[in-house]
Amino acid sequence: MHKATTPPVCSYEGSDYQESFWDRGGRAYEDAAEAIALQHMLPRQGRLMLELGAGAGRNTLRYHGFEQVILLDYSSTQLQQAQARLGRSSRYIYVAADIYHLPFVAGVFDAATMIRTLHHMVEPQRALQQVRDVLQPSATFILEFANKQNIKAILRYLLRRQDWNPFTLEAIEFIEMNFDFHPRTIFNWLKELGLHIQSKRAVSHFRVGFLKRLIPPKLLAAVDGLFQPTGALWQLTPSVFVKAVVEGNHLSSPKPFEPLSYFKCPSCGHSPLDIKDGHLACTGCGRRWAIRDEIYDFKEPIL
Repeated sequence: MHKATTPPVCSYEGSDYQESFWDRGGRAYEDAAEAIALQHMLPRQGRLMLELGAGAGRNTLRYHGFEQVILLDYSSTQLQQAQARLGRSSRYIYVAADIYHLPFVAGVFDAATMIRTLHHMVEPQRALQQVRDVLQPSATFILEFANKQNIKAILRYLLRRQDWNPFTLEAIEFIEMNFDFHPRTIFNWLKELGLHIQSKRAVSHFRVGFLKRLIPPKLLAAVDGLFQPTGALWQLTPSVFVKAVVEGNHLSSPKPFEPLSYFKCPSCGHSPLDIKDGHLACTGCGRRWAIRDEIYDFKEPIL
């Protein structure tokens, strides 16, 4: 089974993360600033979008130019919250899986996003390779990562208030399974995967408590948006967005989402899968995968 080779996964199962962190956590400014970055980076239209680490669907409505969006998260309860927010329709497909073993055949998606997710990856390069494998040539990938070389970390280091060096290239695990990355390291990883970086945006310049209390979130985010293009020159904010495009010529647009043709077994890689007795069955290795409340669950096979 693939579980034995899976790195530790940060699970939000049973968490009220959307409500406690975003809705009531005083992060309206960060949310609005990220919306501005996405607005500038997203393709105007597309057929099939993969949202990695979708959570409760905070960003999903921002992908309005895409005909279908696949929301992938490790937590089934987060996906249930997304269903409550977005509804159940053919436009949204909900998939519970870990990013280290994506249950999709190669070259399916013409776009993907990974926002506030990479910082939980113990093996980030392995996760990024999985994403690259399911993108078709000329597909767009928008990645957000937590930046270790931010102004606050630099000042703390210079004032000897922190031990780790924000200028070194290795990641820093500031709390368990929460990693900050050096921008140059991320850019190098993307290039090694055959992804051409088109643009960079520095996001959340004003993530300071007193500013967020004094200035309305939308206004603060609008000012942030004016500074975001400086990310092309330097990255000193706690959050950085990167738009990268897969090298190669554009393929024909994917067909409407059909699970039997787009899913593969995350354990053995066999496709297509069959539907039997309300679950997905792999004829390659015999494993079965549950479909519960219109959520395709690839975390653990059915016994």
